[in-house]
Amino acid sequence: MIVCHCMNISEDEIRRAVDWMRASDPDTLVTPGKVYRALGKKADCGGCLPLFMNTLESHPATGVPAQLRGLRKARAAAGTK
Repeated sequence: MIVCHCMNISEDEIRRAVDWMRASDPDTLVTPGKVYRALGKKADCGGCLPLFMNTLESHPATGVPAQLRGLRKARAAAGTK
């Protein structure tokens, strides 16, 4: 299914870009901007963003790397900003 009509990006392309990013750097934070750059494209109108985000969130490799989870809570508990 086409997610971004302006740039003609499909769900499959998004998933493959996420897989490629994780394979090259398992600790990277996956963002829509990084996916667009990995595909050699730029966001245009932004109308696709809700569907784009749903596609990213449904991919199992999109999650935050384990060592980065809970940093906000740890910092709050330590009393740092």
